[in-house]
Amino acid sequence: MTDAARPRRSALYVPGNNSRALEKAGNLPADVVILDLEDAVGDGAKSDSRDRVCEIVRTGVLKPREVVIRVNGIGTDWHAGDMAAAARSGADGVLVPKIESGDDVRTLVNELDAAGAGERTTLWLMIETPAAFLHVEELASASDRVSVLVVGTNDLINDLHALPRPGRAPVLTSLSLGVLGARAAGKVILDGVFNDIRDSDGYLAEARQGREMGFDGKTVVHPSQIGPANAVFGPSSEEIEYARRVVVAYEDAEAAGSSVITLDGKMIESLHVRDAHRILDLAARIDKLADSNLARA
Repeated sequence: MTDAARPRRSALYVPGNNSRALEKAGNLPADVVILDLEDAVGDGAKSDSRDRVCEIVRTGVLKPREVVIRVNGIGTDWHAGDMAAAARSGADGVLVPKIESGDDVRTLVNELDAAGAGERTTLWLMIETPAAFLHVEELASASDRVSVLVVGTNDLINDLHALPRPGRAPVLTSLSLGVLGARAAGKVILDGVFNDIRDSDGYLAEARQGREMGFDGKTVVHPSQIGPANAVFGPSSEEIEYARRVVVAYEDAEAAGSSVITLDGKMIESLHVRDAHRILDLAARIDKLADSNLARA
């Protein structure tokens, strides 16, 4: 059920109670739009926001972006209603906060199934507590319906009694565990948000750090953060060109019956070829998504 090659360079949180932001989201270049019914919506507005968000999803105006609804967590007054409505809305994914065990995941899958969610509706999990980071592989592997893990660094820092710092030293171990667990389970993982929308240099540095650590993309809280995330988490022109050369070198060596493949004086192994194909596939998908956005503009 997981389409791990789908571009998810930027995932924009959009408050479910902000009509103007919901309308604008369809014109923004984010790969993913996360319609938020949890943190961004006050208790008194949650039911109305749920109806508004699900109606927007049904209209299809946010396509071709991947559309995800973040519901309220297990045990809250709104969770059951959110899950049922999101499951029937046709959203690509349902994002659930504060997941800590495989049992939590199986409960959510049962709720989606009971509400009639189609196979294309995947389950996204917020990884944001110490318990979650210590069991990432278990959570990611608990169901084939799980497709994406989303890091919640704000909650993690709070639970650790740590302090937010440039470079994120207090949570680097947790972030690495998240990437390790996601990769072990073959799932996608998105980096957490950067809160200060005025600090563009700090944001760019954190995005680059996330890319270097192996994250597939970054969750963002403001439209100004979308472009830098797309640039950082998408393959550069240099990476694409090198990937093409790797594939050609491999094909030429194979045709010549050679078992030794070199490029620019470096040995090329099958793992390099696999990664080259991954980069080229991602680049092609990004181009296709951009063309689709232009066609709808």
